[in-house]
Order: sequence, then structure tokens, then C-alpha cells
Amino acid sequence: MANILVVDDDTAMLDLIKNILSKNDHYVKTISNPDIVLSENLNFYQLIILDIMMPNISGFDLCARIRDIVDCPILFLTAKSGEADIVKGLGLGADDYLTKPFGIQELRARVNAHLRRESREKGNSFYVGNIRFSIARKECFVLENKISFTKSEYDICEFLALHHGQTFSKEQIYEAVFGFDKDSNYSVIVEHIKNIRAKLSSCGENPIKTVWGVGYRWE
Repeated sequence: MANILVVDDDTAMLDLIKNILSKNDHYVKTISNPDIVLSENLNFYQLIILDIMMPNISGFDLCARIRDIVDCPILFLTAKSGEADIVKGLGLGADDYLTKPFGIQELRARVNAHLRRESREKGNSFYVGNIRFSIARKECFVLENKISFTKSEYDICEFLALHHGQTFSKEQIYEAVFGFDKDSNYSVIVEHIKNIRAKLSSCGENPIKTVWGVGYRWE
């Protein structure tokens, strides 16, 4: 069971999501007024779902304001599936998104996959070159400089680093990291990789190589 927060100005949508996720024994808190979200104890939740198109404050703005407060997965719920919106959302620190209308099984699969990866058994730290991964804390360091990865970015890095030298397609990376393999938009991996590269390059590292026509490899 997990504590989940859902924010959407559409009360019918809130009721639908709560009904679906409650059947998996999750506690689901719904909020229709995004202005009051910051008054919540956000660290109580293991996952947050934000609608993008809301009055007064958009899901994008709300994500930007809470990302430094919470470290749980954030999923966008949106009727906008354009690449620019996906890029913007992931750049703000979201981990994934659901496009309306969505299927019941897709919602459950995405939520449960993110929750599983948060509760998986942790190990110790390991190094690949100058880059250190703390599996227990889900943190990445270049020498002593901590990289501010989102959870999805960290997990993609960890997967590639643990299998350094091997090439993976974006579909393989998606399935390995998120744990499900249908109704998925694999283009999110491309955007996550862009963000990862930008953050690592700021510390002088560029370990992720593109293998054209195939995928990505950590060297």
C-alpha cells in the first residue's frame, strides 16, 4: 500500500483515479484546488500525480515548486501529448506522464511500476570511472560533486553504468527501468538521456554514447 496524492481541477477525474487506485489498497488523497497543495505535508506521499492544465497554477508550475521538497516520483496527467510538453515536464523533474484518455490497466501499471522501483532492495555503492553511485541512497557523484538527478534520471544512469560497455535500445532501457512494456512512449528515454548528459557534462563527464540506429551505451 502506498500514499498517493492526485491533483486535478476535474473532480470526476479525481473520483475515477481514486476509485481505480484504491482497489489496489493505496491510500489516495485528491485535491481539486492546486493553490492548496503547498499546505500539504508532501513528504507523506510515495507518489504524486499532477494534471497539467489547471487554473491559477499549472501542473508544470506546481511541479517546479515541489520538486525540491519531495523526492517521490511525479507523474503528469495530461491531454497534451506534444513533444514540447513532454520535454518541458521531464525537464522540470517529472518522472513520467499519462495521456488522457488512459486505460485503467495503464494507470495501474505505471503507478505500480514506479512504486516497485522505490521499494526495491538496495545494495551498496559502486564506481564507474570518476562517477560514484550510491544505490542505497539513489545518489550519483562525480568525484565529490553530487549530481541533482531526478529518480528516473538516476535509475537510467544506474542501469547503464551497471551494464557499461553494453548497448541498449530506448525500449530496453524503458522496460528495465520502469518495469512494463506496453502502452508506453519510449521517447521519454531520449529526453531523460538529454537531461542526464547535460548534468554530467557540467562536471566534465560524458559517459553515455549514442549508437546510431541502435540505442545508448555507457563507456
